[in-house]
Amino acid sequence: MNVITKIEDWGNLHRPGWLDVFRIALGCYITFKGFSFLYNIENLEMSIQGMNMAYTGASIAHYIVFAHVLCGPLIALGLLTRIMCLVQLPILIGAVIWVNAPKGFLSLGNHMELEVSIVVLVGLVTFMVFGAGKFSIDERRRREKAMNKAVG
Repeated sequence: MNVITKIEDWGNLHRPGWLDVFRIALGCYITFKGFSFLYNIENLEMSIQGMNMAYTGASIAHYIVFAHVLCGPLIALGLLTRIMCLVQLPILIGAVIWVNAPKGFLSLGNHMELEVSIVVLVGLVTFMVFGAGKFSIDERRRREKAMNKAVG
């Protein structure tokens, strides 16, 4: 067994049940932010252009919207959770380091975006390690696969 498989197996065995509720809330929040960015794409592009990356603001903004709208519901349902969290990681790392960190902690104009970004980033890393949980499509697929292996 390789290291990734060992981490996945350990995460599946040592997973607290309350994380399912957090996973669903996290997926819903990511979806909400995706649609929020979609309706305010100009503001998102302006935030990204502040990172001094020439001509990439629009393309990164569209990637962020697409990834949030696609990955959020899948995380909430628990389908391909580890992969969807991996897709979200660069976005949240960028949000924490380049977009929200310069504004600072608990700033009034920031509306606690840095703190929320950190919580979402920690949640994504948690679900990459622990997986989707008991109440997820991933778990149901895992059970069906084990059942089919036992029968056939």
